[in-house]
Amino acid sequence: MKTCLVVDDSSVIRKVARRILEDLSFTISEAEDGQQALEKCQETMPDAILLDWNMPVMDGLEFLAQLRKLDGGEAPKVVFCTTENDVGHIARAIRAGANEYIMKPFDREIVEAKFQEVGLI
Repeated sequence: MKTCLVVDDSSVIRKVARRILEDLSFTISEAEDGQQALEKCQETMPDAILLDWNMPVMDGLEFLAQLRKLDGGEAPKVVFCTTENDVGHIARAIRAGANEYIMKPFDREIVEAKFQEVGLI
C-alpha cells in the first residue's frame, strides 16, 4: 500500500484529504506545518505528499526545497494543494520540485485525477 503525507495547518483539510486518499488505498500520515513534515520525511519517506502552501513555522515552498535536498527526497511525488492559484505561484511550485498542483477547494475526482497524472494510481 502506498503512503501519503498530508501537510496542512487546517485539521478540516487534513481530514477531508485523509478520507479521499484512504478510499484510494493510501496509508496516511499528517503534519500541521513544513517543519513537522520534514521531520516525518526524515523518519520515513512517503510515496506522495499533498502539500499546502501557506502554513506557520515553515511554508510549503520552503518545505519542498528542504525535502528535495534530503537523501531520497527526490522520490516522493509532491502535489501542492492551495488557494494560491495565480500562474506565478504555480510556476514557482513546479520550479521548486512540485509534480502537480490542486486548487482548494478540491474533491475526490480532482485528487484522483492529479494522482493518476503523476503515476501514483
